[in-house]
Amino acid sequence: MLKGKIVKLRPYEREDIDSILEYLNDDEVSRFLMPGIPFPYSRDEEEAWFDSQKENKECKNFAIVNKETGEYYGGCGVNNIDWKNNICIIGLFLGKPHWSKGIGTDTLKVLCDFIFDQMNIRKISLNVYAFNERAIGCYKKMGFEVEGILKEQIFRDGKYHDELVMGYLRKNRKTD
Repeated sequence: MLKGKIVKLRPYEREDIDSILEYLNDDEVSRFLMPGIPFPYSRDEEEAWFDSQKENKECKNFAIVNKETGEYYGGCGVNNIDWKNNICIIGLFLGKPHWSKGIGTDTLKVLCDFIFDQMNIRKISLNVYAFNERAIGCYKKMGFEVEGILKEQIFRDGKYHDELVMGYLRKNRKTD
């Protein structure tokens, strides 16, 4: 298990599906998710995704849970792993009841430590919508920097918004 101060990251379990559906079908949560995740999200879609993870060697996905109680908080993953260049793309989401409690920061630290120390990746990238100020603050606190802006990339809430491309190099890693 990968453990932080608040969370542990573990493989997804079928028992997580009800919580996943509750969180991903919350319109406030879904507005921050990438377009590939449908809204509303059905049980059949989640079960198909869950079953596909057994064969998926291109990604490493984790459930984010309370390290003491096991309460499900959300999910995170390492995607698009480029072993030749030692880079990857990450993503993470939390259910709304778990926002602004330090859970995202703790999760990001645990995930980045795993990527740098166990996977030997040298650069982590992510994409985030410019209106997701809470997440951007968390990423910057960890050491991520804005590397580019995709202008008017996503249509949400009746208008187009920019998407930020952020990166974090192992050589710039912050230590506690």
